[in-house]
Amino acid sequence: MFDRPREHAFHNFFEAHHGELARMASLITGDSSVADDLAADALAEIWRYWDRVTAADDPLAYARGVLVNVARSWNRRHGLEEHSARLLGLFRRDERTAETDVPAALDVRAALARLPYRRRACVVLRYAFDVSEREVADILGISVGTVKSQTSRGAAQLAALIAATDGSADPRAALVRSAAGGRRGATGGVR
Repeated sequence: MFDRPREHAFHNFFEAHHGELARMASLITGDSSVADDLAADALAEIWRYWDRVTAADDPLAYARGVLVNVARSWNRRHGLEEHSARLLGLFRRDERTAETDVPAALDVRAALARLPYRRRACVVLRYAFDVSEREVADILGISVGTVKSQTSRGAAQLAALIAATDGSADPRAALVRSAAGGRRGATGGVR
């Protein structure tokens, strides 16, 4: 009837990765108000295909791919490719952390929302979540060369957008802080 070890394994996976998937959804869509819902939608899909996920070489990479597809669908439905993101709704301060650099996070998130979807996904996956080029290629269904070019162009475009609003902001460091929930000194290197 119920497969307790299977349910337990999924529960552990959910607990370990829901936060990361929600942060990723927030950065990819530019809308933190829907991030938890998108992460939950992705995890529901992951549960539906749990046997495939656990059979994958890297279940987290599989989950990230599902999340990227869910976020892509959400972006298409809401026309975010063609519109600037709503600046006021982009960042919700986490009251548990006193070290949030709100202006930098707002600048990064607003600038991210202006990038084309594929560039934004490449930049977020590579710099905010330290995903390898190969894994990003697998997640997005594109070549490693495309990941390299889209990440390079996206980082340059992001830097230009941020420099236009605040020349002192380091877009990669601010992006890493945004992905880590706004904490300074977050681990998560830039390759």
